[in-house]
Amino acid sequence: MNTTPSKTTDLSKTASPADDPGKSTTDAAVTEDPTATAAPSEATDEAEDDDLEPGDLEPDPFTEARHGVGAGATAVVSAALGIVALTGAWSGRIAAERETLMGQIQTAGGSSAAQQISEIYGDAWHTTALVNGVFAVLALLLGALVLSSPSFGSAAPRPQPAWIRAVALAGIALGTLGVLISAGMYFDLFLSLPVAGTPAG
Repeated sequence: MNTTPSKTTDLSKTASPADDPGKSTTDAAVTEDPTATAAPSEATDEAEDDDLEPGDLEPDPFTEARHGVGAGATAVVSAALGIVALTGAWSGRIAAERETLMGQIQTAGGSSAAQQISEIYGDAWHTTALVNGVFAVLALLLGALVLSSPSFGSAAPRPQPAWIRAVALAGIALGTLGVLISAGMYFDLFLSLPVAGTPAG
């Protein structure tokens, strides 16, 4: 009969920090330094910020507001000049009155009816057409400049707003129409000068 006592394991006995001092020191270091793993992530974020280009950042609202101001103003001026070319300008009226006065002075000494019509009426009519044509050409050129401005020099950072292109197109249309009407007036294509009748004899 075996009287040797059997070996039993006491599960309640676990390793204490005193039994394993190296392990306890490592656990304490890991527990007490929670920022050790946060430092690499912060360095990564700073590196990503350095790699960002100026275009990747949020645009400045003041820069956005200033974008297209010059092109928009030019387009509005083009449309306004086109309207002036069709309705007539005070400068054209003054020039026509001057030509009328000069014609009256030149025919005061006695001249034929045809010469009086040409000097007093015809020259004033042609001067008005010429002044309106100048305004029409300016409207046409400014509108074309606004539409073709992105093709000159460096490419535009962003496309032009739709309203700027619409107003520029209106200026081109009005300028083209003004040029055609002014050319017809100057060369007497629409209305010819009055012709004096032959006196009855």
